[in-house]
Amino acid sequence: MKQLIALGGGGFSMEPENPLLDRYILHQSNKTTPKICFIPTASGDANNYIARFYQFFEKQECEPSHLSLFNPPTRDFETFLLEKDIIYVGGGNTRNLLILWREWGLDVILKKAYDKGVLLAGISAGSICWFEEGVTDSFGDELESIPCLGFLEGSNCPHYDGEIKRRPSYQEMVANKSIIPGIATDDGVALHYVDNKLENIVSSRPGAKAYKVFFDKMLIEKELLTRYIG
Repeated sequence: MKQLIALGGGGFSMEPENPLLDRYILHQSNKTTPKICFIPTASGDANNYIARFYQFFEKQECEPSHLSLFNPPTRDFETFLLEKDIIYVGGGNTRNLLILWREWGLDVILKKAYDKGVLLAGISAGSICWFEEGVTDSFGDELESIPCLGFLEGSNCPHYDGEIKRRPSYQEMVANKSIIPGIATDDGVALHYVDNKLENIVSSRPGAKAYKVFFDKMLIEKELLTRYIG
């Protein structure tokens, strides 16, 4: 079974006092003590981001580790990652993440991990990266589309309610066909895909939602059933 959980926002980095989404991710591994590896490439492997990961996950029933491309723990990334149960990708600059992953061959290794049944998860840039396209501010102040890995079909826009420009920018992109249609997620919402199909949408915040955004003679934003897990 292939699983991927894409967070529009929330988790340990945005809601340190709200463990709902991160515990949901751990639970989906079906392991008593899952091995979870954090990949903080999009943040430039920021030390404080890595520290926050350990501050949360060392208190959970799991075995946390991380993979830094700026200070690699090993030359053999493939063996290192394929032995994990969960790979959790952090937020930051999506463009830099994709460039570095391709240079190091991580894009290929992560596809092997996904096909092998390692649960992939991520927030913001770590959500966008798995889709065909995403909405990013990687290039500067303006939001624009970026081609991504294509593990999942369609496009993705995180922080739909958390950043003022996100909703109108994504809708405009879909309407003028500068990005393919897809799914937008509010902060605190996670999309759970099983075998490439969206099986569940969960939220750590009451009222937070996910939306299907597409164009059919007019721009349509369809609210999707989202389950609050608090």
